[in-house]
Amino acid sequence: MKENVLDVLMYLFENYIDEDTEIEPDRIQLQDKLLEAGFPGAEIDRAFDWLENLANQEDQPLGQARHDSALRVYTDREVERLDARARGFLLFLEQNGVLDAGTRELVIDRIMDLDAEDISLDQLKWVTLMVLFNRPDQEAAYTWLESMMFDSPPEFLH
Repeated sequence: MKENVLDVLMYLFENYIDEDTEIEPDRIQLQDKLLEAGFPGAEIDRAFDWLENLANQEDQPLGQARHDSALRVYTDREVERLDARARGFLLFLEQNGVLDAGTRELVIDRIMDLDAEDISLDQLKWVTLMVLFNRPDQEAAYTWLESMMFDSPPEFLH
């Protein structure tokens, strides 16, 4: 099985990132655990770099759109990586107040920093969840997206 950076990130997020965790394992411990889990060392290093870049952007103010009716125009490279469903999902999140323009741009930046040819909708959801987790004052948006991703859909009674 060929794991990529996103696989490593998803594994880390599922297994080691917890809102209630006070003691975080250090990079060397995590790296050893990831190697034991079968991830290649190069992908682990890239995943740590990706997380470091995300953390560095946490302190930077994000630009805001000037108008609520502004529409994001994607570059050709972004369109290659994000299909219509993925772009529609980002628009849906923004229109429903889960993402603001600045956070949307951070999600797109983090997607573009991955070395994947194209990104599935599920992968986009994971990256969005990771970005929201790392943004201050985004707890409600994080919780909403997390529940959308992991809660079972309601069963409909006829």
